[in-house]
Amino acid sequence: MTPEPISNHISVWGEGPLWHEGRLLYVDIEAHKIIAFTPATGEEKIWNVGQRVGTVVPRAQGGLVWAGDDGFFFLDEDTGLSTPIANPEPDLPDNRFNDGKCDPAGRFWAGTINLKKQPTAALYCLHTDLRVEKKFSPLTNSNGIIWSRGGDTMFYIDTPSKKIRAFDFDAATSAIANERVIWDTSADASVPDGMTIDNQDRLWIAFCHGAKVVCFDPATKKVEQQINFPCVETTACAFGGPDLQDLYITTGLKPGLEEPLAGRLFVCRPGATGVPSSAFGG
Repeated sequence: MTPEPISNHISVWGEGPLWHEGRLLYVDIEAHKIIAFTPATGEEKIWNVGQRVGTVVPRAQGGLVWAGDDGFFFLDEDTGLSTPIANPEPDLPDNRFNDGKCDPAGRFWAGTINLKKQPTAALYCLHTDLRVEKKFSPLTNSNGIIWSRGGDTMFYIDTPSKKIRAFDFDAATSAIANERVIWDTSADASVPDGMTIDNQDRLWIAFCHGAKVVCFDPATKKVEQQINFPCVETTACAFGGPDLQDLYITTGLKPGLEEPLAGRLFVCRPGATGVPSSAFGG
């Protein structure tokens, strides 16, 4: 299987892809951009939000919600204007928001990263009433997060730990419990970054510095598949397309390394089917 580059935008550091209503949403963190790519037409719509942006999700009542250097924001797609919601870490200037997604009940979960690699980061939940709750800490680089098909398990990555964690998840209350490590990737020279899930509850994990996406089955604790890339910084992935069988992968530029396809958005069909994403309900 050969992943193919798609779209025109070249990201400094692409991240956080998410399929919603015929579009792939993702971010270019260092370029301060949110991108909406429509494969059916090739249209790319880009908003510069004026700060590093780690994650974006659709809002059920229209528009987008994102998180970046200064907390959570709403984005009006027509005007391009962002409206602040909340900033849970105003006293931590070395932190910014990184990856995130909405849970099945429409809450927006996103975590922070400490840019000096100190354990001051945390995972937060933006509830639909716009209340922000700290859920898990201390962390260094909050990253991939996804929920099982049944909604009773949350999978999560704090990248420097090199561990894929699982939690029992209560959809009614948003409570997480019974933290456990389901895969320790310490033997790998690269690190787990963004991830998604398919309709068999297998995790598809992009490995930063690893030029690969790996399919891991939590039930068997085995790697089922590996997709290799022509650029080392593979950052995150998401299933999309009309049948949710297209796997979209974001990448970034490696300083000092000449890679003609680095920073492009890629697509492939690995023989799996994804699950629909959730929009923010607030």
